[in-house]
Amino acid sequence: MVWRRSEHLSCPKAGGMMQAFLIGAAHSGAGKTTVSIGVMAALMKRGFSVQPFKVGPDFIDPGLHGLVSGSKSYNLDIWMAGDDYVRGLFAKKCADTDVAVVEGVMGLYDGGSSSSAAVSEVLGLPVILVVDARSMAESAGAVVKGFRDYHQGIRIAGVIFNRVSSQRHRELITRGMESVKDVEIIGFLPSEEAIAIPRRHLGLYTADEIPLKKSEIERLAAFIERNLDLDKLLTLVDYKISETGRRGIEVKESYNAGRIAIARDRAFSFYYEDFLETLRAQGAELVFFSPLSDKTLPEEINILYLGGGYPELYAESLSGNSSMRKAVRQWCLSGGSTYAECGGFMYLTEGIRDFEDIFYPMAGVFPTRATMRKKRMRLGYREIFLSEDSIVGQKGARLRGHEFHYSDIDPMPENIERIYRVAHPPGIETCGGYRYLNTLGGYVHLYLGGRGFCSG
Repeated sequence: MVWRRSEHLSCPKAGGMMQAFLIGAAHSGAGKTTVSIGVMAALMKRGFSVQPFKVGPDFIDPGLHGLVSGSKSYNLDIWMAGDDYVRGLFAKKCADTDVAVVEGVMGLYDGGSSSSAAVSEVLGLPVILVVDARSMAESAGAVVKGFRDYHQGIRIAGVIFNRVSSQRHRELITRGMESVKDVEIIGFLPSEEAIAIPRRHLGLYTADEIPLKKSEIERLAAFIERNLDLDKLLTLVDYKISETGRRGIEVKESYNAGRIAIARDRAFSFYYEDFLETLRAQGAELVFFSPLSDKTLPEEINILYLGGGYPELYAESLSGNSSMRKAVRQWCLSGGSTYAECGGFMYLTEGIRDFEDIFYPMAGVFPTRATMRKKRMRLGYREIFLSEDSIVGQKGARLRGHEFHYSDIDPMPENIERIYRVAHPPGIETCGGYRYLNTLGGYVHLYLGGRGFCSG
């Protein structure tokens, strides 16, 4: 029997029950994202409503999830947000859905308290493990057994073998799995039919750039249906939503519930969806605009928010839109409250020197220049300590986030105020916490879900 929405017995309305699982992997590059969005697409085709999630501080995969599922995807990060917030966010977003699909990060146990395994344990989620079988046969069973037994708090319910080269390869893998109890084989994905998503220096292409056409999503769904036993998968992943979490997430009092202009287009798209929802819950009106195509800022705004993205790839167009650059500069230099991180911060410098060593003038709020490098400059979690009240928090607050960029800046002049320092990890200095008038900028992507903006 093929499970479809009309025959689905374990829906959220029946005692808080649904289907939910985390797609993890033995290592990075095993195919988690392709499998995750493929499973989402196949379930959608069957008529299920799908709520996607992503473990860790990732902006690109959640966009792809939304492109496929039609639902906003939310990040689950224990280190940045804490256990209670992750539980509450998961329960709140699962309240009216049929199936929750959580895409993991790196290898299942990589990342300590922020690993996919940690999220699985905190939420009580069964794991579907993706194993790249390209360079193994019977040994695949040993890999699965090792992952199953490594930590008793994790239940690996099923396994998907990716990049399987032939029927004989499949038979050898199956033989190796004979001694692995309580882990079901969900299917084998043939390497010759592999579907890849385009990549670049920060990862995959963003959803705003439409890397997957409708026909490709349909092809991916068919690929999953043909090679995986989704009926078996769904029987393994019954899940009861936490009643405590269903009551929602407490949103702290807003200091600035006004009209917030948010840059959002192909150049700027790195935003945590729960943070945007926090702002709305605090009474803010969010107005989105495009630094690429719009000529001026939205009218009557209280705050300007420039998130991360790929300004280096659209530097010529951003620079060519001199009307918007002047409008942003005038807003900031007149004392307008502004927060910019990573790509948004780069936009507020004097300009960006791209990978081809071409310089493009930008808004010129901060007296420094950003230069793209061939190698990654920074990657990792950051905890910052605020030395002054600001738009992101009050003096003495500790905030968490992450840093990931291929650019750096020229030395910032000493007359530009620094209002935060990195408290963790020790010994790390970051290009951030720069405040000029009421504009705060830096490379760290802060996690502000449940907090919102403060008076700055």
